[in-house]
Amino acid sequence: MFSTSDLSDEHPDTTSVCQLQFRSFGLREHFAGPCATLRVREDHRPVLRRLSTPGAGRVLVVDVGGSLRIGVFGDRLAGLAASNGWAGLVIHGVIRDSKTVDGIDIGVKALGTTALRNATEQPGAEDDVPLTFGGVTFKPGDWVYCDADAVLVSPEEIQATAPPQAY
Repeated sequence: MFSTSDLSDEHPDTTSVCQLQFRSFGLREHFAGPCATLRVREDHRPVLRRLSTPGAGRVLVVDVGGSLRIGVFGDRLAGLAASNGWAGLVIHGVIRDSKTVDGIDIGVKALGTTALRNATEQPGAEDDVPLTFGGVTFKPGDWVYCDADAVLVSPEEIQATAPPQAY
């Protein structure tokens, strides 16, 4: 178990904390892994295609430009992500079906929820490109750490030291 606050305190020169206020979804309150990135234009289909591949413990960071209009992730994609070994997702946008997602063994950070999805495919999705939002740049291969407090990025895997003993 780790704390993003402790990781930030222990590695202030190498970690960055995303400045956005994400909501947490899914059963995993804490999740971390190597970063995979995806930029989409209000379309869940590229997310579906990416989550259909083996996750190998990675965290998929999806940039929807902060749109609060169209959900790009929901219960079916959450089940797919969990079964394909993704650790979790960070979505710079919104999700659907949040109550069902909350019962799935996946970690999700998103800006909020909506009921809408896009009925037509949107061109222009980009895989494995650097994404910048919330004052942080997410690069493929970086490490992403998420808990109830924050989303933190490190250029390499880090380990938290043991928490101090309470007196």
